[in-house]
Amino acid sequence: MPHQLTREPLIEAISAFLAGRDRSTLNAFRSLLEREIDKAGPSALAALGHRLTTAGSDWDYYPRDPLAQRLHHVLADRILLTDSALRGGQHATAIAGRPTVIFANHLSYADANMVEILLSRSGQHTLAEGLTVIAGPKVYSSLKRRFSSLCFGTIKTPQSSGLSTGDAVMNPREVARAARKSIDIAHERLRMGDALLVFAEGTRSRSGGMQQMLTAVTRYLDVAGACVLPVGITGTEALFPIDDDTVHPVTVTVSIGAPLDASALRDQAKGDRHQMIDLVGRAIAEQLPPSYQGVYG
Repeated sequence: MPHQLTREPLIEAISAFLAGRDRSTLNAFRSLLEREIDKAGPSALAALGHRLTTAGSDWDYYPRDPLAQRLHHVLADRILLTDSALRGGQHATAIAGRPTVIFANHLSYADANMVEILLSRSGQHTLAEGLTVIAGPKVYSSLKRRFSSLCFGTIKTPQSSGLSTGDAVMNPREVARAARKSIDIAHERLRMGDALLVFAEGTRSRSGGMQQMLTAVTRYLDVAGACVLPVGITGTEALFPIDDDTVHPVTVTVSIGAPLDASALRDQAKGDRHQMIDLVGRAIAEQLPPSYQGVYG
């Protein structure tokens, strides 16, 4: 998509998420998108066009785009059923001002978007506006995915060699260098007040149950005063199923558990990072129904 993004192609691309809906529903949705784009103005549209072509071009931090964020909220109003909810918001309030790393289970490419939207809806605006997601290369691999990634900040990071296909051209030294850069950027964002969102399984679960979390992600906690918010997500596996390009109306629940002090986790695990991440994994599992708990059940 060129920098000179125009309204109609953007509306067509977003409307494709609702393919299969009746004509009146699609027409009403298109009208809402037109209104939001016109309200934002030509400069916002041009900025979004530029961001769509540059997001993910390097191992770096990419800030959210306000127009992309707003258009996703309009889309969410059409796909999230009314009983979708964020629970445990008091735990997010309790750690205000601290460097915060949110660890969550991973079911769908839409997980981060649903966390951001439900945080916003529940009044957790500071956390939502400062949300920065640790994102693998696949997040930037298509226009649709880049568009979705612009609803929040992202930090591009290489995936584990056992999970990644997009980094196959990189040798181990290059992967290690890129990973170190991503961690340094993440620490900087934490010190600036952002909240990191990390899907520590490294890839979406195809069964719905939690997979073993990656030990290396504990490096994001190496910031003075850091704390962990364990988050359990349910419902997104049906919203944006694997190998399906459309979204489906669903109930999504985001459940936040009691915060964990990173230093106390380290002491409890006696410095063993594998044990540290398993403690986090069990805290996430406590926020989930048994069928989602997987290896942490």
